[in-house]
Amino acid sequence: MTVLSAQFGLKLGSGERESRGWPRAAVRVKIGDLHHCHGEVVDVGTEPKLISYDSGVSDVPLLGDTIGANLDRTAARFPEREALVEFSTGRRWTYREFVAAVDSVATGLLDAGITQGDRVGVWAPNRAEWTLTQYATARVGAILVNINPAYRAHELEFVLQQAGVRMLVSAQSFKGSDYVGIVEQVRGGCPGLERVVFLDSPEWEALAGTAADSDRLGEIRLSADDAINIQYTSGTTGFPKGATLSHHNILNNGFFVGELCGYGEGDRVAIVPPFYHCFGMVMGNLACTSHGSAMVIPSEGFDPGVALRAVAAERCTSLYGVPTMFIAELDHPDFGSFDLSSLRTGIMAGSPCPVEVMKQVIDRMGMSEVAICYGMTETSPVSTQTRADDSVQRRVSTVGRVGPHLEVKVVDPVSGLTVPRGEAGELCTRGYSVMLGYWEQPDKTAEVIDAARWMHTGDLAVMDDEGYVSITGRIKDMVIRGGENVYPREIEEFLYTHPDVLDAQVIGVPDARYGEELMAWVRLRSGAEVLTAEALREFCAGKLAHYKIPRYVHVVDDFPMTVTGKIRKVEMREEARKLLDL
Repeated sequence: MTVLSAQFGLKLGSGERESRGWPRAAVRVKIGDLHHCHGEVVDVGTEPKLISYDSGVSDVPLLGDTIGANLDRTAARFPEREALVEFSTGRRWTYREFVAAVDSVATGLLDAGITQGDRVGVWAPNRAEWTLTQYATARVGAILVNINPAYRAHELEFVLQQAGVRMLVSAQSFKGSDYVGIVEQVRGGCPGLERVVFLDSPEWEALAGTAADSDRLGEIRLSADDAINIQYTSGTTGFPKGATLSHHNILNNGFFVGELCGYGEGDRVAIVPPFYHCFGMVMGNLACTSHGSAMVIPSEGFDPGVALRAVAAERCTSLYGVPTMFIAELDHPDFGSFDLSSLRTGIMAGSPCPVEVMKQVIDRMGMSEVAICYGMTETSPVSTQTRADDSVQRRVSTVGRVGPHLEVKVVDPVSGLTVPRGEAGELCTRGYSVMLGYWEQPDKTAEVIDAARWMHTGDLAVMDDEGYVSITGRIKDMVIRGGENVYPREIEEFLYTHPDVLDAQVIGVPDARYGEELMAWVRLRSGAEVLTAEALREFCAGKLAHYKIPRYVHVVDDFPMTVTGKIRKVEMREEARKLLDL
């Protein structure tokens, strides 16, 4: 399909239309094909090329309300539908009960002196209290500061100081970390932190047990454009930055992700990724509450067996996770004993999805409509998504097309010019989803958001003629070996075809002769023999170009990763230098 911009004099009429100024055979456009904009034509030859630009046209309007107002509308429509289920404890709330619980916490925040614009931190794993705090802060206009459960003292202190957190809602412990002790350790360095409320304590019970004051809550006047959430990036290089997001940002992103997943009041979503990340609290919670679907929390932290049990017991229709989570679920020794027949859809995101894993998710888990989403914290997070009617090939080879009401383009990283379709460049996105900026860091904001409000993702991508986007890697992860540009993703996909390889990651390591050499980190299937570098090179010989064959192989049980499941290649490169004595 080809769409011409108006400057080329497209004739107006019915049926097929031809352009003036082009050879008759060059361009034909059917008006019925104009379902989304594919950008302007470049070149003036007989076969004009489209540039790598696309925008998501939608007949479903953006939501203009706040998170609290949207929740109220949903609860009014589906008061007795289940809103929240905590599988590990059996606690459940209907939408009517959920709104009442949220309003109690919100009134408790007001009683504690929290007002619009104040920052309230939440440092806890996936629990019902996390969700109640999320919606209660939105109700009163406080800015929720998401804090990574994996943080230690110096990281926690940095976030509390940088965001100016007045109140912290915290778990007492998680995965062996003594949160109470860590909080006490850093409080002296955070003079702005006035109050800490630990879960499972009298303080939390008092906060959550406050009698809801509908009159006081009703007097609060909020704008959908108000900052409502600060999410800190993973901080793989230096200290993390706080992406500041509005009601409009995250409510609409959650809503349209849910729209493309076909959510309704009958859907039940198993939210496995952590709430502190957009995947959990936006694509999970807000996608559900904007559609009347049920939020199902399998466990505090990821456990593949518990996740599968929750899906089976709660008859979940949708399951979320990063690829490493799905790999663990598929590899569970009792996988075949779980009844997953209720599953229809789900989302795999967070890092590139291996083709073989996607195929197994569809075939073995029955998630025939599973979607791939691509995005980043700074874009609320989703920019592109596959659709339910996309072919399996589209869903295993791309991250879909641009989302409704958003724009994407692929640019030359050096010149900044939009490249023709089919050529690689940096993916940029623009629209309602782009963050307000990094909290109190305008200089850092200016590094990623240009004057035209395009967010520069740092990801290498290719857009095809139909607008489907493929992510080929990070600009910073690209390996230059002897003058050849090598994209690790291509090699990783090939390594998945090895019968003994469960998971693979490829990095570049320093080399005196070629500048960089390739190193493969692999996880082996249970029962597989140790894989040597020689054996792997033999497997690759004749199938990959010689410069794409890894020189080094490192067999591991697990990859270093963030709590959201993103592989920390920076850490892998540091470890590789030590292992190889480079």
